[in-house]
Amino acid sequence: MAELDYHEEEALGRAYDARLMRRLMTYLVAYKGQVAIATVFVLAQAGLAIIGPWLVKVAIDGDIAAGNFAGLSQIALLYLCVLAAEFVVGFFQMLIMQNVGQSIMYDLRLALFDKLQRMSLPFYDRNPVGRLMTRVTSDVDVLNELFSSGVVTIVGDVVTLVGIMVAIVLMNAELSLVAFSVLPLIFIVTLVFRARVRTTYREVRTALARMNANLQENLTGMTTAHVMNREAKQFEGFRRTNAGHRDANVRSIFYYAIFFPTVELIGALATALIVWYGGRQVIGGGLTLGALVAFLLYAQRFFRPISDMTEKYNILQSAMASSERIFTLLDDTIEVAPPASPRMVSAVRGEIVFDHVHFAYQSGEEVLKDVSFRVAPGEKVAIVGATGAGKTTIISLLTRFYDVTQGSITVDGIDVREWDEAHLRRSIGVVLQDVFLFTGTVEENLRLGDPIPRERLEAAAREVHADAFISRLPGGMDAEVKERGATFSTGEKQLLAFARALAFDPRILVLDEATSSVDTNTELLIQDALHR
Repeated sequence: MAELDYHEEEALGRAYDARLMRRLMTYLVAYKGQVAIATVFVLAQAGLAIIGPWLVKVAIDGDIAAGNFAGLSQIALLYLCVLAAEFVVGFFQMLIMQNVGQSIMYDLRLALFDKLQRMSLPFYDRNPVGRLMTRVTSDVDVLNELFSSGVVTIVGDVVTLVGIMVAIVLMNAELSLVAFSVLPLIFIVTLVFRARVRTTYREVRTALARMNANLQENLTGMTTAHVMNREAKQFEGFRRTNAGHRDANVRSIFYYAIFFPTVELIGALATALIVWYGGRQVIGGGLTLGALVAFLLYAQRFFRPISDMTEKYNILQSAMASSERIFTLLDDTIEVAPPASPRMVSAVRGEIVFDHVHFAYQSGEEVLKDVSFRVAPGEKVAIVGATGAGKTTIISLLTRFYDVTQGSITVDGIDVREWDEAHLRRSIGVVLQDVFLFTGTVEENLRLGDPIPRERLEAAAREVHADAFISRLPGGMDAEVKERGATFSTGEKQLLAFARALAFDPRILVLDEATSSVDTNTELLIQDALHR
């Protein structure tokens, strides 16, 4: 399964996908007011960036040449005001778009988590936890970069470039051609950089997926690693995976380290050409000194947006790949879909009928073949079979975690595929051999968000004799439960699961080797409690 995850990370798709971008923009629409304000600030910042060098030209050719100190002071003050305004509009633009980016991340993560909660168990059989974690965390983070640093600011970069080009053409069309003569070099370098970075980005994503899968597997199996003395081997395996991720990032950094200095070098070449050609025009009287200085300032500002736009291309490419994976998950069909018109039963009796049931997790490999039996309300039935015979599968089909391949399962005469899922599962209490406890308190793990009175929880705990060890905990029912109930023994977790089932008082109780980790005396007491 992990290998499938790597291959999925490698599939980057196109650098720009109009369909995906339109869908991403729907999340931006909810914040269109903030985006509009940020766009105004970006445009204002671009305009202010163009004004600065023009003021320098006016000061040199006008006030300095004329020896007008008062006028020069006014220009200097105006220049300071322009710089201050650039800072203010830049600050608010970044603040607004970062807020929008965080809000969209919040919306996307809620949508993803809601979809994950509604997906059926076959989906989780196919998809490793590490892959799903990557969707909700790092893939959403990549989209934050697109919204906070790409969508609006690229407009400012384009406006800045166009504004600078217009300004220098108006000052001196001949010298502007000299300045633009280096643009083909910029174009070639950018194309090469994009191709190289695209490859290294794929390698980084693949290495990250591999490291996430390796880390998840090692943390989950830490007990086994300790028991089997595999720490050194596990460490070596993670070391290799971690080194692969590091090397992929270093290769990516290498191309960035080449590209940006190259752009700076081309910018320096443009500056040298402007000084050489423009200086000759100044000497010949065809260009003023102020205009030459403004040209140099504009040249410095011209290449900065080009570098920024190249960086935003990489953000866009990453966002397209991440959004494709996110929307693939959001669009994934729910295999065990809820019924169009779910049926509710006012009073559940608890009659269960399996009628010629067939089921296979994988096509052609049936786990259950023509299984039929009936459990009457109040009847106690034991299902016995070898490991892998399908005992747990029967529970999964009854609670409709999976749908039968053939035949039917009814509860009180109604096919489980027609029941309201929440109502069906609320009527069935399941106690498994491997009990899962959530982080929180003992009381929260017994209640699971249901408004059950505390007295009823305490009574259920007494019935299964879980009150003895609960009373010894610091805080009793308010005692803290660590991740997955790590501070409890397997037997204690099973007792809590029994107390939880009794507190909900279901009409149907299903036990899957639920007393395998408690002593014989406690098992007899639990059976007595269940009988009562």
